[in-house]
Order: sequence, then C-alpha cells, then structure tokens
Amino acid sequence: MSRALEAAQAGDYEEALALWEPLAREGVARAQNNIGACFAEGLGVARDPALAQRWLSTAAQSGDPVAQRNLAALYFKGEGVPQDYVHAAELYGAAAAQDDAPAQDMLSWMLLEGEVIPSDPAEARRWAERAATQGIAASMTRMGMLYHNALGVERDAGQAAQWWRRGALGGDADGQAMLGAAHHLGSGVPRDAVRAYEWLLRAEAGGSALAAPFLEAARLALSPEAAAEARRAATAPLPDPEPGHPQ
Repeated sequence: MSRALEAAQAGDYEEALALWEPLAREGVARAQNNIGACFAEGLGVARDPALAQRWLSTAAQSGDPVAQRNLAALYFKGEGVPQDYVHAAELYGAAAAQDDAPAQDMLSWMLLEGEVIPSDPAEARRWAERAATQGIAASMTRMGMLYHNALGVERDAGQAAQWWRRGALGGDADGQAMLGAAHHLGSGVPRDAVRAYEWLLRAEAGGSALAAPFLEAARLALSPEAAAEARRAATAPLPDPEPGHPQ
C-alpha cells in the first residue's frame, strides 16, 4: 500500500493500480476504494462510473469511510448509478460517523441547504464544527454563516467573523468574501477599509460570487494609495491559520 501511494502521489497511476489490484482482490478495502476512485476520475484507466461503483460498493460494505464518501458522491451526482440524494446522505453519514472530515463537511452542507434532504440547522452545525476542527475551511465558513443568520444558534456577529477569519486563512474563498464584507461593514470586527478590500480581492480571485456586491463600495472607500496597498496584500501568501476555534 505504501509503494502504491508513493506511485499515485508521483502521478504514476498505472503502477499504483498494478499494486492495488491484487490487494483489492484479497479484500483490502482501501485498495478497493482506490481502484474505484481511479475509475471514477479516469486516473490511469479510462473513466468508468459503473466500474467505480462496483469497487467502491465493495469497499463501502466493508466499512471503509473514504469509500463510503466516494460512493456517496456517485449517488449524489448520478454517475454510474441512479441519482439518489437520500442514499448519498446515508453514505455521507456513515463516513462522517467514522470521523471522515470531507464527509462531515458535505453532510453539513446538505443539512443546511435543505434542498435534497430535510433541513436541520442543528445537525448541520454539529457536523460543520466537527469538520472544522479537522481543518476543513468550508465548514469554518459555514459555521460563520450559521452564527450570522441565526440558524440553530443565536445571532452572534463576533462569532461569525471569527469563523469566517478561520475559513479565510484556510483558503476558502467564500470565507474570505464574508470576512471582507464584515470588515467593510464593521460587523463583528473593527471596520477596516484596507483589510476589507484585500479580503474581497482574494475572494474574487478564488471564484467566490459573494465578493461582488461589496467590491466596488470597498474600493471607493479607499484612496488610490490605500487601494494599491490592499491589492499588494491580496497577492501575498496567506498568513498561517490560527490555532483553536471560537468559544
């Protein structure tokens, strides 16, 4: 497994698959998952969602949380299987219960959006916080949204801004947009026009649509010199993420 992982990390998926296959046929669930993931993504083999589903199902039935999460993604997207949001949520839940952070993040998103499964803000918060403590920046941003919109918690602008800052430092573009907006409005953090524009520029570069409503107003609040300072800061490497989490 170690040799296969090294090969995969080097981009040599053909070698990795050659090493994983005998292990998978012997019942090693993570090797089965890895083969399924390669078929799902077309890594070292032609993309084949049906074969991906077969390998991932075998691994998921053995209790492998990564396989459960990857199989959930197939059901969520309807690739190689009929689209089934409820079953996807069940699989994400099984993986989340085994502390798989990406599954916790996705389950939290589904529970908060409430579009394909019933909305449950309290459960969304529980899974988002667990994923956030494992470093998932999108869940940090979602925690901020929960406090901002008073979903399952009392509204708390300070908590929202703290969580957005964690998400922003983790590289989440939506977290950067919301932190920029918070600095622009002085909501939960001191009003700071330069920091606001910096974070909004980072968010725009990262593809967040949440930055657009605030960008022009933030720019107009600055002198040309201050705007230039913010643009320089926005292209610098992100500061190190802050330890801990809001209490």
